[in-house]
Amino acid sequence: QVHLEESGGGLAQTRGSLRLSCVVSGLTFSSYAMAWFRQTPGKEREFVAGIAGKGGRGYYADSVKGRFTISRDNALDTLYLQMNNLKPEDTAVYYCAAGSSSYILYVADDMDYWGKGTLVTVSS
Repeated sequence: QVHLEESGGGLAQTRGSLRLSCVVSGLTFSSYAMAWFRQTPGKEREFVAGIAGKGGRGYYADSVKGRFTISRDNALDTLYLQMNNLKPEDTAVYYCAAGSSSYILYVADDMDYWGKGTLVTVSS
C-alpha cells in the first residue's frame, strides 16, 4: 500500500522560512517523479515544484521561483520543500504527490498518489 505523509507545516511570519517533508512508502521512490502542489479554499490545486526520480534541478511555478527549493533523498524515500521569504499568499494546504515517470511532472492529473496535506499559514 502506497503512503505519502507530509509534515513540517505550521505558522510562519512574512519573510520567514519553513521546511516541508514528505515520507513515502510502498513504492520504489527513485522511480517516481515527485512534486508539491498547494490548494486554498475555493481554488484548484496549484503546482508548486517538481523533481525527477533521480533528483537534480527542480522545476518551479513562477510564483515561488527563487524562494522555494525542492529536493529529495532517495536513500530515505523522502521529499523536501524548503520555503524561504514566505509571503501571505503562500498560505495553503501543501500536498506531495508521486507520478510514475522519468521526467518532471507538473500537472495534477498526471500524479498517481497523493498525501493528505499539511497546512502552511503565513501571517502578515
